[in-house]
Amino acid sequence: MHLGAGEIALLIVLALVLFGAKRLPQVGRAAGEAIREFKSAFNGVGKLKDDIETDGARATDAGKQADGEGTGNKTG
Repeated sequence: MHLGAGEIALLIVLALVLFGAKRLPQVGRAAGEAIREFKSAFNGVGKLKDDIETDGARATDAGKQADGEGTGNKTG
C-alpha cells in the first residue's frame, strides 16, 4: 500500500484540524517515542526467546552428561 501526495496532504490537514498547530509537534514526538519503545520491547522479547532457547539447550546437554549420556561412559 503506497500513499500518494494527495493522501499525505489530506492526512496532514486532518492532523492539523484534530490537534492544532501548537500541539502537533508534541503528538509527533509522543508517537515517535511510542514507536521506539515498541521496537525496543519487541527486540527484547526476541532476545529473551533466544536466551531461553540457548539456556534450554545447555540444560538438556548438562542433564545428559549428568546421566552419563554423551560422555562415553556406559553404565548398566
